[in-house]
Amino acid sequence: MGTHNLVFLEVIEWFDPTGREMLHRIPEEGSGEIKFGAQLTVRESQAAVLFYQGKAVHGFGPGRHTLKTANIPILTKLLSLPWAFTSPLRAEVYFVNTKVFTNLKWGTRDPVAFKDRELGLIRLRAHGIYNVRIVQPLLFINRLVGTLGRFSTEDVEEYLSRVIVSRLNDFMGEELTTILDLPGRYDQWAERLRARLAEDLAHFGMSLTHLYINAITPPPEVQQAMDDRSKLGLFDDLNKLLKLKAATALEKAAENPGAAGEGAGLGLAFMMPGLLGRALTQDAPDPGKETTSPGGPQPPGAACPDCGRSVPDDARFCPFCGHHLVVFDQCPYCGKNVPPNARFCPRCGNAVAEKPREKKCGNCGAVNLPQAAFCDQCGERL
Repeated sequence: MGTHNLVFLEVIEWFDPTGREMLHRIPEEGSGEIKFGAQLTVRESQAAVLFYQGKAVHGFGPGRHTLKTANIPILTKLLSLPWAFTSPLRAEVYFVNTKVFTNLKWGTRDPVAFKDRELGLIRLRAHGIYNVRIVQPLLFINRLVGTLGRFSTEDVEEYLSRVIVSRLNDFMGEELTTILDLPGRYDQWAERLRARLAEDLAHFGMSLTHLYINAITPPPEVQQAMDDRSKLGLFDDLNKLLKLKAATALEKAAENPGAAGEGAGLGLAFMMPGLLGRALTQDAPDPGKETTSPGGPQPPGAACPDCGRSVPDDARFCPFCGHHLVVFDQCPYCGKNVPPNARFCPRCGNAVAEKPREKKCGNCGAVNLPQAAFCDQCGERL
């Protein structure tokens, strides 16, 4: 800050050691005795306004200025002629810092009620940062600072924060339907909110150069509920995947029942037998229950007659190999279990509607098995 004394101010300048001072008046209290011809130095990031008798009479940009009538014609009317323009001038100089003030914080002091489309009535908190700059020094002095000797960002930060929150509340009420859509819209909202706040700050000669929304968050209990909902969705997708894999394996096993026990059924059993059983049935199978003969529906704990694995008590088909568990007869040719009302064996394709008769050799008269093609006594074709 420039030197001054109780009588004359000859060199007038100001430095901001804090980086947060927006305005400084010389002298800080009352008016000073500014000597006619005093040197006024204004830096690149500053502007200066000369006040005389409570009114602004001249503004100064960056550079070094001499307070004389040759440089400031209006001083001719202000100074006393009898003193031959040598008397001191009782006035004040306001230095305004025109740089961009960064990292000013805004945020909600209390949660704001909001009706969410998905979650119902919740309370939200929001916070972020913003940057401001003084673009009209005289308007800033007259409407916001007044007669204060110093003015910093601390004096205006809380007020601007409340203005931003107020505009944000109105904006959310118009644009937001659910907080689940928020994360990807922060930049868009910040730009539109900055444009809406431009008029509010222009009233005080300031400009909102940047505005950032860091987060809009619900209370901790609502965040926990959102996490639980995400987990439920994950488990539901996993259950659908298991059912799809089980259905695909059963379809392949039904297409090739002979190889089911060795191929698809064995691979599916090794993959996830416990989860697969729950995906196919509402209740998990109980392997400790008794088994019965293959002549009817399989009781609890029954084993598949084809692959030998334990199956649920209410299953009609083996979940591992696709074998039909409701059996009334067997194929007389290959011994495969035959489903009810079947006319042909699903394994060898022979007709099973009637029991085949024994074959008698026309050469030697020997009786042969129904499936024999040659006589087992003389070798003659049957």
